[in-house]
Amino acid sequence: MAVFALFPLYYVVQASFAGAQNLYTTDLHLFPAHFTLANYVTAFTQEPLLNWIGNTLLVCGLTALCGLICSTSGAYALARFRFAGRELTLRALLALQAFPGLLALTAYYLLLNTLHLLNNLLGLVLIYSAGAVVFCCWNTKTYLDGLPVELEQAALLDGATPLQAFWHIVLPLATPALAVAALFTFMTGWNEFALANLVLNANANGSNLTFILGLYSLQSDFRTPWGIFAAASVIVSLPLMLIFFFAQRYFRSGLAQGGLAN
Repeated sequence: MAVFALFPLYYVVQASFAGAQNLYTTDLHLFPAHFTLANYVTAFTQEPLLNWIGNTLLVCGLTALCGLICSTSGAYALARFRFAGRELTLRALLALQAFPGLLALTAYYLLLNTLHLLNNLLGLVLIYSAGAVVFCCWNTKTYLDGLPVELEQAALLDGATPLQAFWHIVLPLATPALAVAALFTFMTGWNEFALANLVLNANANGSNLTFILGLYSLQSDFRTPWGIFAAASVIVSLPLMLIFFFAQRYFRSGLAQGGLAN
């Protein structure tokens, strides 16, 4: 299983350093016969790669921000307050988590068309945020269930407002769960194609394409530059790898504890 998981990654990396003559054959090459950096040079100089990456970072960053705000506030309300419809809301979150997002493509299109948000990065942010907030809200809520409510009560007795108790007590203690929510929502749109193509239309060749749509636009009816494809894929994987590397401690802790129910 490790071979099937890691070999495609290795092949893409070595293909990014290989010449075209190595890629248009049926022979398996573990190492590039003709090592070259031409694919990386072409990706940066002849294609709007930085623009695509910038659009992707903007969409994913805003998605993480919106998803984090909505999921944290919703999770805190579900974990700390008892109100009419609370159990129904929890069941609805589970139902939404099980609902395939691709089945909502038509509804998304009609909604965004009504709001005049087609071919707009903001429309993509709203869809990604709505899709990610379900898991993040449930995971964060379960994590908050494990935090002692006495800490907040003590802060309230000392004169703090509920908002101050939430900001200065709950949020610092919930850092691992917040890291999971932020990372999950950020990753939601990083390599996603179907929804991005629905909203932005990869065939339009506009300046607002995300990275995955930009790669798709490179293909033609006669030839696809697989070397540039591979080089660009390696480049766009690096930011996410760095984020995982620096946030893995919070990610493991928040995901493990958020998955445990009292």
